[in-house]
Amino acid sequence: MTGRKQNPVIAVIGGANGIGLETARLIARGGSRVAIGDRDGAAAQRAADGIGNGAIGFDVDVTDPASLEMFLADAEDALGALDVLVGSAGVMWVGAFADEPDHAARSQLEVNLFGVIRTVKAAAPLMAARGSGHIITIASAASLLPTPGEATYAASKHGVLGYLKAVRAELRGTGVDISVIMPTVVETALAVGTSTGAAKLLQPADVAQAVVRTIDRPRF
Repeated sequence: MTGRKQNPVIAVIGGANGIGLETARLIARGGSRVAIGDRDGAAAQRAADGIGNGAIGFDVDVTDPASLEMFLADAEDALGALDVLVGSAGVMWVGAFADEPDHAARSQLEVNLFGVIRTVKAAAPLMAARGSGHIITIASAASLLPTPGEATYAASKHGVLGYLKAVRAELRGTGVDISVIMPTVVETALAVGTSTGAAKLLQPADVAQAVVRTIDRPRF
């Protein structure tokens, strides 16, 4: 990578599999120091071991503010001040809106929307105090498009985009960049049962490459 800082310190939340894992692998290959966080801490460490290049793994639960704060503290203790935080944790329930169990709706909002809110609240003030940093959130084209069969998922992602727009405006002038990646359907366990429609089915590597480009040239 040729970003504004040589070999930045980068944390990836939701990095034990899928898009997060591919992102962590690609940025580590580029020379960055990587901390992988995942609800399954053992899987995060296995992912880090598989990546090598000094990657480390921790457990983190985006539904728990204390867990997020501990993850950020542990990552910075191990690697130094974080330059970039990539949020890739997400859950999805697929089916008719009338059939969706309440627990499924709540889970999507807790992880997809409130998880992003908690992550930004934990990381952005630390970065702003240092005068630099970059938070990248993996959202979805469902942040913009109607997605029949994924109504609550779409609501959570619409919320993410709206939240990040407002936070970006509040952080203007602090040195902290906010970016959101909005892929169409990606071939991961999360997307099982969804349809690509007319769009091409993406691979995790496609999204990881978009993340790296955004690290190199930050834009919303």
